[in-house]
Amino acid sequence: MEQYKQEFIAFMVEANVLKFGEFTLKSGRKSPFFMNAGAYVTGSQLRKLAGFYARAIHDTFGLDFDVLFGPAYKGIPLSVATTMAISELYGKEIRYCSNRKEVKDHGDTGILLGSKLKDGDRVMMIEDVTTSGKSMEETVPIVRAQADVTITGLMVSLNRMEVGQSGNMCALDEVRETYGFPTSAIVTMDEVVEALYNKPVNGKVVIDDEIKAAIDAYYRTYGVK
Repeated sequence: MEQYKQEFIAFMVEANVLKFGEFTLKSGRKSPFFMNAGAYVTGSQLRKLAGFYARAIHDTFGLDFDVLFGPAYKGIPLSVATTMAISELYGKEIRYCSNRKEVKDHGDTGILLGSKLKDGDRVMMIEDVTTSGKSMEETVPIVRAQADVTITGLMVSLNRMEVGQSGNMCALDEVRETYGFPTSAIVTMDEVVEALYNKPVNGKVVIDDEIKAAIDAYYRTYGVK
């Protein structure tokens, strides 16, 4: 596993973004882990997070795109910070864009924040985590309705590696199959377990034998077969 991935996993734990225990997800599933990107709350955390996204996008997809699009709401700071990181790390100027939840009819009108989309734009999507693919169901039609654009990929921070809405493949694979663009994550849950199982972060083991057994049981039920 690449060093930056190991650093990102430790960063998620240290920032209290990735937690282990017992959590009820929106889907109703009882999960032994939970990721909340809303826990990134400081400037230094966002700067560091954006650097991980920039590195993963660069290494996975390259930088041959014009716009980084982050769906409202959590995708808004992600798109802003990551365009800054791409500029700083790679010297490439990327425009940022996000959607509003409601269309604004005065001042800066429309459904978009940041850059407008233009015919011919190549658009990279960025999101925190995709559990069911529901957000892309809402976002992709909005993006494609604005202009004749090409969506070049989707990068999320964590691939939970559990079945999505179809029940036979993970949400990221469903998005790829449904909308026709590649998808990836900075890290997968397999990599998280590999990095954290019985290994301390700041002196504390967060995946011990009990949590590991709970994760294994969860994936026997909800994991991609």
